[in-house]
Amino acid sequence: MRNPIDVLNNLSDKSKDPLYKFQRLYRNLYNPEFYMLAYKNIYANNGSMTPGVSGITVDGMSMQRIERVIDSLKDHSYQPHPARREYISKKSSTKKRPLGIPSGDDKLVQEIVRMILESIYEPNFSEASHGFRPNKSCHTALLQIQNVFSSAKWFVEGDIKACFDSFDHHILIDLLRERIDDEPFIALMWKFLKAGYMEQWKYHNTYTGVPQGSGMSPILANIYLHELDKHMEGFKAEFTQVKRKKNPEYDRLSSRIGRLRKKNQKAWPSLSAEEREQCAKTLRAMLSELRNIPYTPFREQSYKSLQYVRYADDFLIGIIGSKEDAEKVRNDLAQFLNDRLHLTLSMEKTKITHTSERARFLGYDITVSRNQDIKRDKNGKKQRVFNGMTKLYVPHEKWEAKLLELGAIRIKKDKITGKEHWQVMHRGKLTNLTDIQILSRFNSEVRGLYNYYKIANNACVLNLFSSRMKYSMFKTFAAKYRCKVNKIVERYVKDGNFTVNYEIKSGPKESVYYNKGFKHKKEPMFGQVDVIDVHKRYDRPNSLAARLRAKTCELCGKTCENMVMHQVKRLKDLGTQSEWKIVMHRNRRKTLAVCLECHGVIHGNDEIVR
Repeated sequence: MRNPIDVLNNLSDKSKDPLYKFQRLYRNLYNPEFYMLAYKNIYANNGSMTPGVSGITVDGMSMQRIERVIDSLKDHSYQPHPARREYISKKSSTKKRPLGIPSGDDKLVQEIVRMILESIYEPNFSEASHGFRPNKSCHTALLQIQNVFSSAKWFVEGDIKACFDSFDHHILIDLLRERIDDEPFIALMWKFLKAGYMEQWKYHNTYTGVPQGSGMSPILANIYLHELDKHMEGFKAEFTQVKRKKNPEYDRLSSRIGRLRKKNQKAWPSLSAEEREQCAKTLRAMLSELRNIPYTPFREQSYKSLQYVRYADDFLIGIIGSKEDAEKVRNDLAQFLNDRLHLTLSMEKTKITHTSERARFLGYDITVSRNQDIKRDKNGKKQRVFNGMTKLYVPHEKWEAKLLELGAIRIKKDKITGKEHWQVMHRGKLTNLTDIQILSRFNSEVRGLYNYYKIANNACVLNLFSSRMKYSMFKTFAAKYRCKVNKIVERYVKDGNFTVNYEIKSGPKESVYYNKGFKHKKEPMFGQVDVIDVHKRYDRPNSLAARLRAKTCELCGKTCENMVMHQVKRLKDLGTQSEWKIVMHRNRRKTLAVCLECHGVIHGNDEIVR
């Protein structure tokens, strides 16, 4: 069987030819090596151990199980199970998001389909698309906005109604057929799209949309919305006027300064010290006047420009032009989405915002600066570098809502004045944890918020968030030990840092409360859900595949032809009551390659007898 990494790289190379149509993709689903690569990709995800309607997870993975799936695909009897419908809460909303949980075998097949589709389509996706893609993230989308939205006058904040639930299956299949000429593969895609879902043990058909939670849904969404990206590229080319007029007043004064410099350069050797000082003073005054004149005419009507960035189903458009131009763009978008993709643009939520105000995108507030302050460049030349610059800000309500969500503060309103008073609270749910666990929880929550907002221009405001979290931690420790906060400070604060000592196998260690600061940074963080490790080896000597092929039970030591991979959701949740749990803790792995007999004993909660 061919190495799946070579197959995927070959597909990626051929995809660069836009006229190439892919055939015989379905036969890759007969390759057991693809299933081992898929298993490697998904086994570490928390959702891999969440059962679907069949009750099957990735626990119990074996070569025999893979062969059964392959046989069903060969005779075309394979039928995906309906997804188990669950609902998860949306932040800052009473609404809930539907989530479809596939069965264990379906997750494997979907992961293979995802890898194949990503290899075919990824090289041709737009640079404006950032969601669910390798080396792309929310940060790359925001930094692109900061780089290309300079001097924009209007924002158009895109909002598509129930985007993932509204994808037209026929349009999606037609888009796949533009690059794929393989009817068995297309038939498999139909099966996944029409598999339906179970809610409260009642079956529901799926007539539109892709299930959120499915391994294929991100790449299918990008394939579908790539049509929007292409439309915006064409619209941008028609909308943008290449040349921009220069302000005549700025041009005249700039020319005068050039002539004066040339004149002074010729006459400089013959000038006295007083004359040189007077020439320099005159030149400085003219340069100061030039910096107060706009480079382009005020309210210029002829020049127009458009920029577009999308992350999943959220997108933002920056426009240099009039408000009428922004409304025209919004109306054109609504018509295109309705006519071509059968999606509905929410006209109420698709706001048109002047860039002097703030637009909300991916949890950031975005605005364009009108600051006329002067800054010297590396050569010492004074420039207006702040005017027209796109700024990213941390919204106050975001870190305030995080404090409320974690239970670190409580807000009380004064009955007379109506003013809000923040009261820092202890977190009772953490008092049963060890000292290092409490400190680690607070540190991870502070670092997590900072890591997301570190590219904001005002990232330093998270000092306020951190200070309240720190005091909440003091109160949590005080509640744990039933003492005053000042006693906790005396016991744990060393050299100005809150410090917890703990033991590991190598000896004593200490950890401190986060003290690295909250500086503004320009380096993005890449999303974990976006990356597929197709260029890395999956068959290393200690890999999952190699351990299954070793045919030696890691629990009883017997040689066995039919090996099974036992897996648990979280290693830290295991006790040490059984030998298999002790072995997993010792190996520091949440997987254990065992024989069928041992696997049966594990699930029977019995001890292994040697």
